[in-house]
Amino acid sequence: MTGLVTFDSRHVEPGSLYVALVGARVDGHTFAAQAMESGAVGVLAARPVGVPAIVVPDVSAAYGRLATFLVQRLPDLAVVGVTGSVGKTTTKDLIGQVLSKLGPTTAPPGNRNSEVGMPENVSRLTPDARFLVLEMGARHVGDIAYLTSVVRPQVGVVLNVGTAHLGEFGSREAIAVAKGELVEALAADGAAVLNSDDPLVAAMASRTAAKVVTFGRGPQAVVRAERITLDVVGRASFTLRTPQGKSAVTLRLHGEHLVPNALAAAAVALHFTDDVALVADALSGAEPVSDGRMQVAEAADGTTVINDAYNASPVSMIAALKALKTIAQDRRTVAVLGQMNELGETSAADHIEVGQAVAELGVDLLVSVGNDDAAQLGEIAAKAGITTVHAVDRDAAGSVLAERVRPGDVVLLKGSNGVGLMSLAPILLARG
Repeated sequence: MTGLVTFDSRHVEPGSLYVALVGARVDGHTFAAQAMESGAVGVLAARPVGVPAIVVPDVSAAYGRLATFLVQRLPDLAVVGVTGSVGKTTTKDLIGQVLSKLGPTTAPPGNRNSEVGMPENVSRLTPDARFLVLEMGARHVGDIAYLTSVVRPQVGVVLNVGTAHLGEFGSREAIAVAKGELVEALAADGAAVLNSDDPLVAAMASRTAAKVVTFGRGPQAVVRAERITLDVVGRASFTLRTPQGKSAVTLRLHGEHLVPNALAAAAVALHFTDDVALVADALSGAEPVSDGRMQVAEAADGTTVINDAYNASPVSMIAALKALKTIAQDRRTVAVLGQMNELGETSAADHIEVGQAVAELGVDLLVSVGNDDAAQLGEIAAKAGITTVHAVDRDAAGSVLAERVRPGDVVLLKGSNGVGLMSLAPILLARG
């Protein structure tokens, strides 16, 4: 099999196998004919669908077994799994770009990291692939354990334990249990790459048989950054210090908060090579790959747009606000902040915390977007003297921006994906 295997009929291309999954709201079997019209060669289904199909008792289980087979047919393939509450996609993209200097690498853009998304990414493997880099996400304890049973990684990266999906897990400790399933799956000859700056991640060292390699900014980290500086648009330079030596790195990515992601990528690469200079050069040449992750672009009228709107948590929201101020320098700042979803009982407090950060950083204009928690975020900032407008949804926010954004402003778009702020980026970039 060489074609794409996908559960999303919109992704079907000539030669694809379409997987007809039954979801909570949509039955994929109803799109079987459409998938064939788009070029699929067949359908993996639970019942006859009137087109060529492989009928199985459990489509999801068969989908997973197919992913397992695709990996097993490449016995020399090294698999890297990445998890964490924040930064998985950016780190996966960095790892992919660094490992590509060592051999053919598959690290598909985007964040298909669930039991239905990960097999699709596996199907993108090329026959000559030496490395496969996969995100592994979790909404429940056991999710990552299942993913690692489908595709067992040789190297597992845990970035952090935050508050994303806290409403589903109930506590950060429960999130740590779920994320740590990745390192539990590693063999003794593998490597667990752990963030030593996060105590809940560092504690996972006791849960793995693999070699533990820590990364971070603290002196206890095995792979660490020293002498971090930022240029005028927020791109970090630092000395990469490792057991194999040290080398200078200058990132093309914007934001000091991405330094740990780069360190994680370096730690992964150094499992496969001792060439620190090569790793540092690859990091220095790495570009943004996936949409909505600290993408910085400029409109014809001089407006700078920071599109970090794929998703949001309190930690990533505050980090993006700091990057906004660094990139803007003495220019006017506009923060368009959507609601943060799936935070559970801490949602109100988390939005208040972000509102306080907006006030402390001195953003010139805040546009809060979404539900009551987002409105409260704006109210907290407004009480501190920040000019604030609340928009009930993305379209209302677009209208505010059309009226209030001036040429030369620096605009940050940040919020949970469901708010849809990513779609405002091309509108802003079309200005002038």
